[in-house]
Amino acid sequence: MTIDEIKIKLEKTLSKKRFKHSIGVMETAIELALINDVDTDKAAVSGLLHDCAREIKGAEAIKACEKYGIDIDDVSRVQPSLLHGPLGAEIAKEEYGIEDPCVLRAIKYHTTGRADMDMLEKIIFIADYIEPGRSFQGVEEARKEAFKNIDSVMLMALDQTIAHIISKKGLIHGDAIDARNYILMNNI
Repeated sequence: MTIDEIKIKLEKTLSKKRFKHSIGVMETAIELALINDVDTDKAAVSGLLHDCAREIKGAEAIKACEKYGIDIDDVSRVQPSLLHGPLGAEIAKEEYGIEDPCVLRAIKYHTTGRADMDMLEKIIFIADYIEPGRSFQGVEEARKEAFKNIDSVMLMALDQTIAHIISKKGLIHGDAIDARNYILMNNI
C-alpha cells in the first residue's frame, strides 16, 4: 500500500482527533528520520500506523490479542491501553500489508519503549511524544532536544512519563524501565 492508500483506510478506522495525531506523528517522524539517517518511508509508515489499534479498548483489545497470539503480561492485562502497540503491529501486518520487521517493532514498542531500541523505534517513540498536537509542561524543551540528541530526549520522555504514572499511582510497564535503564547504562 502507498502512504495515500494507508491514509484513506486509516482515516476510516480512527477518530478525527486520533487520525490528526497520527499525521502529526508521521510528519515529525520524517523530520527526525532525516537528521538521524533513517529511511523516511519507514518512518512515515511507522508514524502513520503507530496508533492503528488505538480505538480497540478494554476487553475487545484483550480478545484481539488472544486472536493474534499476543502474550499479555500482567501490567497490560490491568491496563489494556498498553496493548495497542503490540496489537497495532499485528493489524499493520494483516490489514495494511506491512512486512518490514523494523516498522512492525517501531509500532509495537512506541508506547512502552524497550531495551536496545533501534533508531527507527526511538524516532517513533519520540515523534509520538512531541508531535505538534501535544501540549504539556516540558514539551517545547523535548522538541528542541529531539533534534540534538535522541537518547537524551528518550531519557527525558521516559523520566517524565514514569513520574506521571507514579503520580497517578499507576503501574509502570517493565519495558519502560528496561528502556530507561538501557539508555543510562549504554548511551548517556
